[in-house]
Amino acid sequence: MSAINYDLTKIKSFIFDIDGVLSKQTINLSADGEPLRTANIHDGYALNLAVKLGYGVAIITGGNSDSVKVRYESLGIKDIYMKSGIKMNDFLDYIKRTGYKPEEIIYVGDDIPDYKVMKAVGLPIASNDAAHEIKAIAKYISPKKGGEGVARDVIEQVLKVQGHWMSETAFGW
Repeated sequence: MSAINYDLTKIKSFIFDIDGVLSKQTINLSADGEPLRTANIHDGYALNLAVKLGYGVAIITGGNSDSVKVRYESLGIKDIYMKSGIKMNDFLDYIKRTGYKPEEIIYVGDDIPDYKVMKAVGLPIASNDAAHEIKAIAKYISPKKGGEGVARDVIEQVLKVQGHWMSETAFGW
């Protein structure tokens, strides 16, 4: 039922990087140098559904963009760590505040700053176009590239295994 070789019934929380995971690896820049990131609509639906179903959903990113914060807050995500210089520090804050155990958490990353957090969680996942070092430690490599449905792929598989994918909650925004 799932391409992920992990007991997905354990999963209670999802954590995502932005650049290269929820957004494409290449970005346009505005006239003032602000990165203009992409957002996948199917990812947005899956993220919002996970929040509505009571899963923990967090963002840990080194970036700092008001548009990113607005987008993901509009989907119901409250745990958004921006300007994360050392992602492990924000991960430790997240588990301390929420009480989730590492084996209950999926972390999806694509590059070296994600490495330590990916080593700490139960289910580290990489986007298809992730750095070699990240793919080497991932327990699952999504067939999707960053910004092209990685979150949807991962969340859908978990919700299907847990019997929540086509629940009544799934039929609305």
